[in-house]
Amino acid sequence: MTTLLDLKSSVLRQVQRSQSLRSRREPPPAASSPLTHCPDPLPRRDELLSISSPFWRRISEEERGVPFERMNAIPSGNRRTWHAQAESQRGACTVPPPQEHVEQAFIPDRISRTELDLLYEEAVYTVVNRVGVASTEHVKSDEELFAYLLKVFDMGEEEHDIILQKVQESKRASFSLRVSVMKAKNLMAKDANGYSDPYCMLGILVGQSPREMEEKKERKFSFRKRKEKLEKRSSTKEVLPARCIQVTEVKPETLNPVWDEHFVFEIDDVHNDLLHLDIWDHDDDVSVAEACKKLNEVSGLRGMGRYFKQIAKSVRANGSASSGSEENADDFLGCINISLSEIPVVGYDNWFKLEPRSSASKVQGECHLILKLFTSQRDTALSKKDSNVSIHKKLLSQIVEYEHAHVKREPYNWNGQVSPPAWTVLTHHAVQTDLSPLQQAIIRWQCYSSHHRTQRVCYSLLLRLLRAIDAEWDPPTVRGDLERQLSDSFRLYTEHCLCLMKNMRQVFPCTSAAAITRYELMLRGIGYMQNMRAFKTVCPLRNELHLDITTAVKKGTAEWYESLIARYRPEDGTLEEQLKKLVQVVDAVCADVQRAQNIYNKLYYSAVKVDFFSISYRQLEKQVADDVNVAMERVCGTLEQESSRLTQTMGETIFELFMSLKILKGFREFLPLKDAKMLALTGFHNWFKSSIHKWLQIVHDRSCDRIRKAVETDKLEPVQQAKHSSSAVEVATCFSQVREIWLQLAWPDSAGAFIFVTRLTDNFCSEAVCYSEMITHKIERNQLGRDHKSFTVQLCIALNNTEHVRVFLGHLPRDLDWQGVERAMEESCGVEGKEQVYKALNGQLFNMDLDLQREAKRLISLLTDKMLPELRRYIQHISLSPDSINNDDAVSPLMKYLQDTMVILTENLVKENLTRVLQSMWELLLRMILDAVTENRGVQVEFYNRFQYTVETVLQFFHARGEGLSLEDMKSGEYKALDEELRLNKCSSFELIEQYYLEKISQQKTLKHTRYGRISVKCYYDAPEQRLTVEILHAADIIALDANGLSDPFVIVELCPHHLFPMAKSQRTQVKLKTLHPVFDELFYFHVSPEQYRHRFACLTFTVMDYDWLSTNDFAGEAVAPLSDFCWPGRPNASAAGKSVQPIILHLSRSKPSEKPIMRMLDARIGDREAQEFVRRLKEIEKSMEEE
Repeated sequence: MTTLLDLKSSVLRQVQRSQSLRSRREPPPAASSPLTHCPDPLPRRDELLSISSPFWRRISEEERGVPFERMNAIPSGNRRTWHAQAESQRGACTVPPPQEHVEQAFIPDRISRTELDLLYEEAVYTVVNRVGVASTEHVKSDEELFAYLLKVFDMGEEEHDIILQKVQESKRASFSLRVSVMKAKNLMAKDANGYSDPYCMLGILVGQSPREMEEKKERKFSFRKRKEKLEKRSSTKEVLPARCIQVTEVKPETLNPVWDEHFVFEIDDVHNDLLHLDIWDHDDDVSVAEACKKLNEVSGLRGMGRYFKQIAKSVRANGSASSGSEENADDFLGCINISLSEIPVVGYDNWFKLEPRSSASKVQGECHLILKLFTSQRDTALSKKDSNVSIHKKLLSQIVEYEHAHVKREPYNWNGQVSPPAWTVLTHHAVQTDLSPLQQAIIRWQCYSSHHRTQRVCYSLLLRLLRAIDAEWDPPTVRGDLERQLSDSFRLYTEHCLCLMKNMRQVFPCTSAAAITRYELMLRGIGYMQNMRAFKTVCPLRNELHLDITTAVKKGTAEWYESLIARYRPEDGTLEEQLKKLVQVVDAVCADVQRAQNIYNKLYYSAVKVDFFSISYRQLEKQVADDVNVAMERVCGTLEQESSRLTQTMGETIFELFMSLKILKGFREFLPLKDAKMLALTGFHNWFKSSIHKWLQIVHDRSCDRIRKAVETDKLEPVQQAKHSSSAVEVATCFSQVREIWLQLAWPDSAGAFIFVTRLTDNFCSEAVCYSEMITHKIERNQLGRDHKSFTVQLCIALNNTEHVRVFLGHLPRDLDWQGVERAMEESCGVEGKEQVYKALNGQLFNMDLDLQREAKRLISLLTDKMLPELRRYIQHISLSPDSINNDDAVSPLMKYLQDTMVILTENLVKENLTRVLQSMWELLLRMILDAVTENRGVQVEFYNRFQYTVETVLQFFHARGEGLSLEDMKSGEYKALDEELRLNKCSSFELIEQYYLEKISQQKTLKHTRYGRISVKCYYDAPEQRLTVEILHAADIIALDANGLSDPFVIVELCPHHLFPMAKSQRTQVKLKTLHPVFDELFYFHVSPEQYRHRFACLTFTVMDYDWLSTNDFAGEAVAPLSDFCWPGRPNASAAGKSVQPIILHLSRSKPSEKPIMRMLDARIGDREAQEFVRRLKEIEKSMEEE
């Protein structure tokens, strides 16, 4: 299609170069022009979209405070718009479609009065000379026919009488009979081979009286009689009463011959003459057939008589042979007798059964004949100077004009049916003037198509007439004037239809179902006509009709757009007014393109194989792009000025224009792939970049104002079935509208989309944090003077508000299609571009989430602070309860308070917030219980058991059998510290000391390369002697504790804890002066029983000290080694080869004992001697460390 259109580029150049707003200065077309009128009423904007997202609605004054409210206020009825339009179209079927105005050149000339009189004479002559049997559809009364003709020709009675008398005095019409012998079937087999060689003889029997006709019925006539009958007749006339005989070809060896031969007989008496036909089987060489063939070659009566005698002689000879040999005789196969008075007006086209000559004859079969009577000579003035075709055409035109004028209901849908009188006259005239079916079809087409140009008829009628021509088409029979007239009728009708196509939006609007139906039929007619054999024959130079249609569509589209510009005048007014008018223009174009895609394109493509949508869309898209580009250049130039800023209404209008262009561009998906490239609107979004940036700032400012007002008016009461208040709904709605705006923008440029999405995300996050801060401040201001329950409810709602906004913004990656932006940036900038998008957007969202959680914690802190006095009182009650009260009674006040609080929280908090609040309450209770336990160290064990019971009870309460907090989350952090505190406080002093050494052993295993040095020792156990040998080898990297940068180290080795080894004494090495790497190589022996070394806490301690002459020794470090490593059976150290084991390296540590909870617990046990002694020793070590 594109290639064909390029061939017409020179013709269409002016159409394609339609003016833009840069240079359009001509006045609009005159309103008085018959083809210029106001365009279709523009549909509402919400009626434009069936391929795109919902559009606009009218907004109230209250909604104008926020720009995107207007842009996102979408009516719920948009989806029903096209259905409603379809219903209105169906309902408009009875409404007449618009007038199909045509140019004056297409209107045919009117016939003169003189010609009407001659035509009337022709019609009267036809009525007077009617022949044939009339059908039930025909009128038989002459008076009725004359009365009808008087009306058609507007003729007076006197004039009629004059013309009728003239016709009656004229010579009557001479008739002829056309006989077509087509074929026969199922004939009798006369030859030995089971076949026959049939041929036909036919002629006209002269008129006879009624009595002769009766006798004729008694005896069958034949061109060949038996011998005895022929001998009785002496005259040739008696032998053969036919004045002319015709014969067909012989068809050998067949019982179903096909002749397809045509004959014409002149008729003297059309009412009494008879057609007679014989079928014979040809046998002899010289027969009746050859004789009959020569009849038509003889001129004069004498010659005719001589050949009649020859025929009779041949018959006699055959008759004589019948008594002897039958070999050379022509056998009779049947005959047919048809009275001419029985032939219908339109003739016969029937199968006739063959009849015998007598009752003794045996015949079978049928013969197909076509019979038609017509006038060979007419005594009228018009027939003497004009052709029968021209006369019939004029007569039909006059009748059609009259008949159509008297159609009352939907005359534009007239199917061409005429009244019985009209049909009678036309049928007789066509028969009498011997018009062929093809001639009649051509005449009907010429008349109706010509009449249609002034008084429209149903296009289905014209289509039927074209099909009739195509069905009867026979090129050799259409020559001369008839061919020229048919060519002219095709040309005029084509030009008429092209004119209507150019103005189709006015003539065939989509709002009229009747008009669309007519348009479809018209296109189907044009499509059918260009493929007709007749059209290709008589119009050989119009084989590219689809190019003419394309030209008409382009020109009509350009003119329609110009009328649209003239209507709205987008170049007038202020810049904002110009944009609003341009929006209306683009919306009207969108509506037109929508109609082209939904309705017109289907009609064009199915009928004429023309892509109407592509042609009109490319034309309109180019013109719109030119005009909008000019307007946006002015907008950008204005906004670049420092004194100019984008107003809200201007921003709304620019957004509307952008969306309208986006919708218009979206129709490109219906174009063929090759045509969808390089359209004028391909990069139209670049015209709006600077405007969109300014507009986003307006949206942000308006959003902040809207959020502030929402918080101010919020009464912190839940809305409907939700647990958040009106401000959260307003904020989510605000965000949702901005999100929908972005989705509607669908920015195609990946880099631009990244910038805009980043800015939108930043706006969302800052607005959400601002909202959470404002709602928190509102709660802080409202807490004064509020009772606990009402304050708790309001605080819960505020928490839910923050959570509602947080959850909404959590969907931003999906709502703003972050993945799409990432893919686009990856395609344009590689992996680095994708990572940049991911880090920037997710970083914003992460920081926002942290800020919202911070504000949520502030609100939860307000709640727990309110609960703190009550909780402290109940914890104190548990702490001070005497031992005589059981644990349930002591804990019940706290649990009742928690139960009442839980009811309020469960009713008013969403699940996520309920979890957060319960977690905070749990942690608060743990801290309070830990504080109470810490303040009461050294009391009786029952005190700690009660708090242990309290913790477990509260734990199960918050866990709520799996419906509340998880045990894993609760038994971590502070719970472990409290549980350890309670467990240790319930231990005896010896158990605490043992726990102390277990921790030391565990810590020793984790030490590696400390800065306090290390010591190398070897230990082995003699089981029979129950003796532990300790060999202290050397130390290295001891810390310097003297002023000279060295130390005087020695090692104290002892078994711990002392209550496990009461008889063991501590032992020490010699002092090694002025060294940090002393070598000792000393042996020490300890008695250790199996009952002692089996304890996990049993260990050797190596304490490295710095010897001072004048003051106490300084602590340099210590290390521990569990006895289980040396004494357990099976250990290498506990075998006979224990002396040869490798030494072990122990890293030294210097930790302050007071930092350990066990140390504080033992210190609190003032009356416990063992505890105090253990604490004293550790404090001495710590004191020496402090003195350093």
